[in-house]
Amino acid sequence: MTDPAQRAEISVDAWRARCGAADNPPEAQASTPTELDRLTALTVPAALCSDGDVVEYANEPFARLLAAGGVDDLIGKDLGSFLVRAGALGAHRLSRFDGSETTVRLSVWPTGNGRDPALRLVLCTPCDEERPPGEAVPAAPAAPRAARVPTGQFPDVGWLTDAQDLAEAERLAGVGSWTYDPATEEMYFSQGALEMFARHGYDLDDPLANVHPNDRDATATLINDAGRNRIEMELRDLTGEHFFMLRARPDFDESGEVIRWLGTLQDVTTIRENERRLRERLRRSEDAERVAMLGIWEWDPVTDECRWSETMAALVGVSSDLDLTYGSYLSFVHPDDRQWVDRLWRQLAVKHEPVSCEHQMVTADGAERIFRCNGAAVTGPDGRVTLVGTAQDVTEHRAAEAIVERSSQRFADLVSITPVGIGIFDHSERLVDANDALCELLGYDLDQLRGITAEEMTHPEDRTARSRSAAWITESGEKSSKVAQRLLVRSSGEPVYCELHIAISVQDDGSRFWLVVFQDITERRRTAEALRHQATHDDLTGLPNRAAVKELLGKLLATVDPDQLAVLFCDIDNFKRVNDSLGHDAGDELLVALARRLEGGLPPHCTAARISGDEYVVICSDVAAVGGVDALATRVAGLLRAAVPVHNQLVRVSASIGAAVPTGATSTGADLLRFADAAMFEAKREGAGRVSLASAALIASADRQVHLEGQLRDALSRDGLTLHFQPVVGADGSVQTAEALVRWPHPDRGLLSPDIFLPVAEQGDLLRELDRWVLRTALREAASWPEPDGRQVGVAVNLAGLVPGVPDFVESVINAVSESGIAWDRVILELVETSLMDLPSRVLNAMGQLVDRGVRFAVDDFGTGYSSLARLKELPAQIVKVDRQFVSGVGTDPSDFAVARAVVDMARAMGRSCVAEGVETATQFHVLRGVGVDAYQGWLFSRPVPPKEFRAVLGLGPLHVPRAG
Repeated sequence: MTDPAQRAEISVDAWRARCGAADNPPEAQASTPTELDRLTALTVPAALCSDGDVVEYANEPFARLLAAGGVDDLIGKDLGSFLVRAGALGAHRLSRFDGSETTVRLSVWPTGNGRDPALRLVLCTPCDEERPPGEAVPAAPAAPRAARVPTGQFPDVGWLTDAQDLAEAERLAGVGSWTYDPATEEMYFSQGALEMFARHGYDLDDPLANVHPNDRDATATLINDAGRNRIEMELRDLTGEHFFMLRARPDFDESGEVIRWLGTLQDVTTIRENERRLRERLRRSEDAERVAMLGIWEWDPVTDECRWSETMAALVGVSSDLDLTYGSYLSFVHPDDRQWVDRLWRQLAVKHEPVSCEHQMVTADGAERIFRCNGAAVTGPDGRVTLVGTAQDVTEHRAAEAIVERSSQRFADLVSITPVGIGIFDHSERLVDANDALCELLGYDLDQLRGITAEEMTHPEDRTARSRSAAWITESGEKSSKVAQRLLVRSSGEPVYCELHIAISVQDDGSRFWLVVFQDITERRRTAEALRHQATHDDLTGLPNRAAVKELLGKLLATVDPDQLAVLFCDIDNFKRVNDSLGHDAGDELLVALARRLEGGLPPHCTAARISGDEYVVICSDVAAVGGVDALATRVAGLLRAAVPVHNQLVRVSASIGAAVPTGATSTGADLLRFADAAMFEAKREGAGRVSLASAALIASADRQVHLEGQLRDALSRDGLTLHFQPVVGADGSVQTAEALVRWPHPDRGLLSPDIFLPVAEQGDLLRELDRWVLRTALREAASWPEPDGRQVGVAVNLAGLVPGVPDFVESVINAVSESGIAWDRVILELVETSLMDLPSRVLNAMGQLVDRGVRFAVDDFGTGYSSLARLKELPAQIVKVDRQFVSGVGTDPSDFAVARAVVDMARAMGRSCVAEGVETATQFHVLRGVGVDAYQGWLFSRPVPPKEFRAVLGLGPLHVPRAG
């Protein structure tokens, strides 16, 4: 390296010698221009600089750029002394000799000169704004040549004449080139690399800092371990959104040492994105192939070479890597189909006409499958014809189709033999087809039915009742539906009721049709009507019952003038005596005869009904037409006052009648019945055959009864009642049992006895619920009683509503006993004589189950039913209680004594025990004991007392028994 003071004196020849030109033979110098000559001939401003950026040599364009007098003015100058400021992308502002400034782009490259390794080539490219208009834009080189530079020579810089094209190529390819000098650890970037770094905002001072953290270590390791090998790797930038391909190779001197690294950096983001999209597209295509089981194939008929997609190969069961031919494919075709399939594909190869077929295949594992194949001829750009196509495994499809076909056939067979009528209607509601059952239902042949409309099938009565006779089809809309009932007409004109089920379906051509199922419900309708009649009519007389009366009254109150409405409540006088003396059959015959008299004798606008026992109701919807309420009541009383032949003898009867009319807009059907019922009781108190009209006072009294009924319901729901117990004692005064007697502590009227509220409970249908409460409460209380002298005291419950024959009688008793925990043999159920008469065998069997468990039944008030004492043997009862009306006179009335004695004797003969109730005097006690009564109940021993006092009675031991006087 020369001293800076001498550099200005260095001649071109000296530089030739320094750069190695002097080593060349003279003939070579004459025939081959040196690298220095080439540098001098460059049109791009260029200079050679040593350490410290001192200019060792420059060409004329460089001198002109800086407005120097010549090249010699630049030799020995520090290039940095011309620098005003640095800019982006290698743009620098330089100060010229004439005091002006210019902007250039500097590209610095090592020369690789073995004599002077620090020598560097500097290229200066004027920026656009400094370039005269119309002057071409010179460009910095993208990178040195890849060829190795010989030792002792400058790099071949002849390529600089193409620098502009190369820079543009870098931009188009997204490539930037770079050089790394290991000796100085400096990197040099091409214009394309600089622009790439600036575009992404990368750091020029530390290129590795621009690499994504996940790729940075691998990149550094590869560079450090590269040694003398080439480098090629892909990496991401910090954002992870851009991908670059890094390629580099070492350059060696003649001793084999690495003097520099030459490399490129290519932005492959778009390439990788396209590759990703292509892979995604291929993946979706392959997935679609696999899902659809659709393989793709190609066949070159000239070379006989076949190419199968992976799905195609998988369908056959072979590897897609095999060398496949048309013969390979044909070998998998089932032998039964091979000949015609081969002929078909050969035809495609010759005529190039599209082919579609379906044939059997035998896969590599021996399974037989069905393939659907399509093929066509495709002509390439070179005019060469290739056969391409698809193959799809349709085995499951065909199996499903076969199942559907068999199912359809079975459905058709089922339709033909089903006993339910089935018809198909077109969009104009004409019958297209029908099964035999529908033909039989309507009484037509199939040919006669075809073309008939829904309207023509509908009975005229049904057409008139509906504005659209065919609504059972058109109203079905777009969904399946059920038409509850339609009245159709048979060929004979006979009506037939059908329930229709309609479903809409679509034919193969897209047209809709209706599938209609006809269910003959004529018999079912008749049965339903019979059941409805049974539910709303009395079984014995055929008259409307209580439910029908309530329905009729509700309808009349809503449709007729209330002033013209009247209700008569009729009760047959002394009907119980007829039943007791002549039997229930005679009583039933009398009830039927009276019903017929009412039906035949009532005026128009009147309806007779039987609502219970011997009670009839007459409803009149036009009182004015019959002459008023009094005239109507007189006429009804006359119909029910007659001598009726029953069992070949005349029975004279009469009726007590109560009448009621609406008292206001708020009157209901239940109110009218209640008021008429109250008026009937008022008439009965006045004597047989009387008529009474519900007055305001009577209605007020009835309202009070309703109010009392509501209070009783509330008391039942909240345990607002209480029980008293009256002991039943033996002849020695020991307490054997106790009868539970219900009392009502009324909040306003004090303690009410049963004779006050039991009629209210009966009228309000509360007797059964009251009995359940008494039974549960009494058993629960008795379970806690003390046991005097170790004896368990039984408890008797009198039942009036919960009686045998009631559906839940036995179940209610069992539940009550189980809940209380009391012993079964301590339970006594008292029932009046009439409730135990004429019981069906199933009820007797159910009672027998209770008796088998230990429950005892007692016949209460025996002797008051006017029934034969012989019936006592039929009763499932173990105790007979002599009614108090006979007990009261046993000491004074011979008749009462005789009845009491007969009852006791009969009970003893049949193995029943006998209890006398209402014993109030010592005389009664001794007389009854004398005839053999087993136990006694009455005020002589104790009044009914509350539970606490009754426990005290039990603690006293045997009660006092009066001595005979």
